[in-house]
Amino acid sequence: MHLRYSFRIEPTPGQRIALARTFGCARVVYNDALALRKAAWQADKSRIPTGALARRVITEAKRTPERAWLAEVSVDALQSSLRDLDMAYANFFASVTGKRPGRRMGLPVFKKKSDARHSVRFSKNGFRLRGNGRLNLAKIGDVRVRWSRPLPSAPSSVTVIKDPSGRYFASFVVDVDPEILESVAAEVGIDLGLTHYAVLSNGQVIDNPRFLRRAERRLRRAQQSLSRKAKGSKNRAKARIKVARAHARVADARRDWCHQQASRLVRDNQAVYLEDLAVSGLARSRLAKSVHDAAWGMFRRVLEEKAAKYGRCVGVVSRWLPSSQTCHVCWVVNGKKPLHVRTWRCEGCGVEHDRDLNASRVILAAGQAERLNAPGGPVSPGAAIPRQARPVERGTHPKPQPVTTGRQAGIPSL
Repeated sequence: MHLRYSFRIEPTPGQRIALARTFGCARVVYNDALALRKAAWQADKSRIPTGALARRVITEAKRTPERAWLAEVSVDALQSSLRDLDMAYANFFASVTGKRPGRRMGLPVFKKKSDARHSVRFSKNGFRLRGNGRLNLAKIGDVRVRWSRPLPSAPSSVTVIKDPSGRYFASFVVDVDPEILESVAAEVGIDLGLTHYAVLSNGQVIDNPRFLRRAERRLRRAQQSLSRKAKGSKNRAKARIKVARAHARVADARRDWCHQQASRLVRDNQAVYLEDLAVSGLARSRLAKSVHDAAWGMFRRVLEEKAAKYGRCVGVVSRWLPSSQTCHVCWVVNGKKPLHVRTWRCEGCGVEHDRDLNASRVILAAGQAERLNAPGGPVSPGAAIPRQARPVERGTHPKPQPVTTGRQAGIPSL
């Protein structure tokens, strides 16, 4: 499996100028190639081959006075920008034809010089790792790297990133083998929320850290200072960096917290089940700031990545499962309940439930039922399997089977 290992780098002032030049040249090549492809499509619905496109926007462009400065940077970085354009078009066509799951992607757009984040990728021909720990980039030089951990294998590529706060990072792509952990019997269901970040089916509660809410005062002061500066002035540029650094601290703390919680859940449980929340829809409601601060999408992505690395399972049940309405004891659906109702009594069995704890246990049962009742298995004992059962774990397989209701998921009625 392919993983990314990111490290902070510290380029010298001269290397920062060279990196800025490389960022700009890669952006120009990308925009020139995109303009040619758009013009060719509008003219006669044709597609320019990648080789001919590289010859026109790189090789021939270097011989013109308008693009002669393209020769000052590594050609490997310029070719990588063309590969990025090809991948953007491939993702777009795969999305419109239904081959790519998820939200529909749009056509590639032109890159702006004013973008706060810049990146450029080097393949094996454009970088090497020195014996003294420095990263050598073509036509940039040896860059100091803050090595926080060793690389598990030789990297196949490196992406140099400059974030809005002015920090530089080197992101290496390495090929590693999965680290299969010893199997455990525990499985857990998770109900995500805002009052408590997560309530587990075993009774544990993970508090919501609210990183953005805690940093609002500092952010407010930095943004007010930025708004008072004249546009185009050096003081405004300094104030913008302060705002970006404040946001970066919040994002880094949130990301680190998500990794810690996901690692603990994957280490202690063989399977983790959670609900497929409509985060994009909730982010347009009156709870938008709190939903963005919770970063449920990041938490799910990190959880699935760690499960794939360590041989665990992550099951995602359907968002239409009435987890907050169903009693996990008798499986009677008791109807909708307002958000302020945190405890309720089942009409079927009379058991009083905590709203979030009951929902997590319903999610656990639904996920286990869907995992055990995967389609394609034998109908009766001893019968031959006509085709291999299709697993539903998100940790190792890309397309899970959604669970709709407890009855359809195979949850027994008690």
